Formats: sequence, C-alpha cells, structure tokens
Amino acid sequence: MRLLLGIALAVLVPASASASELFTGVHAHAVNTPLSLESDLEGGTDLSLGIRGDRIGRTPLQPYAFVSVNTAGDTNFAAAGLSARFGRQIYIRPGIGIAVHSGSAANSNRPDRIAFGSRVLFEPELAVGAALNDRLSLEASWVHFSHGQIFGKQNPGIDNIGVRLNLKL
Repeated sequence: MRLLLGIALAVLVPASASASELFTGVHAHAVNTPLSLESDLEGGTDLSLGIRGDRIGRTPLQPYAFVSVNTAGDTNFAAAGLSARFGRQIYIRPGIGIAVHSGSAANSNRPDRIAFGSRVLFEPELAVGAALNDRLSLEASWVHFSHGQIFGKQNPGIDNIGVRLNLKL
C-alpha cells in the first residue's frame, strides 16, 4: 500500500501544475466480463481520485493519473496514461495506461486473491460521458487491468465498471 501511495503522489503532485480536470469515481470491483477470468475471487467497491492534464498540443490526448482504493481490502491500483475526449455534450473517452497494484503479482493461483502474474499491468479504459454544465461532466466507465500475457501465460485480468464525476478547473 505504501508503494501505491508513493507512486500516486509522485504522479499526481507534479501533474497538478497543468491540471485540466479532477475526477472521482465509484466502480464495482472485479465485474465478470469476457476479458476477466477470476473475477469472483475479489469484490467490493473501488473509490478513485484522479487528475487529467491539459491537451497535448493540438492533439485530443490528455495525460491522466488516478489512485483506486478497494473498500473490501482487495486489490488497489495506481495508474497513469493518456486519454482522448471525442464530442462535446455527449462524448466518448478511450484511454490507455500503465498501472501498479497491491494484489498478488504471482504466477500461481491463490484461493483468496486474483494472481495477476505481474506487478505492472496495462490499463485500457473506455468512458461515455455527458456534460452537465461548463465545468461538470458525468461518465459511465469501464477500466480493465491485465498484462496481456506479456509476462506469462497466466493473465486473469480484472474489469471495474462504474461512474466518474469530472470537474474542469
């Protein structure tokens, strides 16, 4: 947990100087989808807090970082990556990042936790959102964590589905 907090502080604090948005989210942890294999080993709710930077030049890309804490004491995550928002009132926001986690990095099955097979994971995500006013927007989001079988054949992955509230600074 200390490692996650240290990484989160290192990522979030320098980024705040060029912050464009703050966001907070509530996600169901380990939702069963075709992309996850051992979702019933963990549960609870994930509470997240994050930041998005300004657009990079003329591209739609925005850097982001967030920390996600599980209320049931299961796996926590810290992630950073790039996302892009397409649309104004109603929009779609795909993203891809790298995450670290507090769960099992082993390559063997554990009866109580998802064994991710690596401490470092890819973090693709997709959100569909709506602008509520000039500063607030609400998103339905899906966040996936896995290593894509790069670090071994075992790759259970995990999917979290929920909502985010964004505040433009």
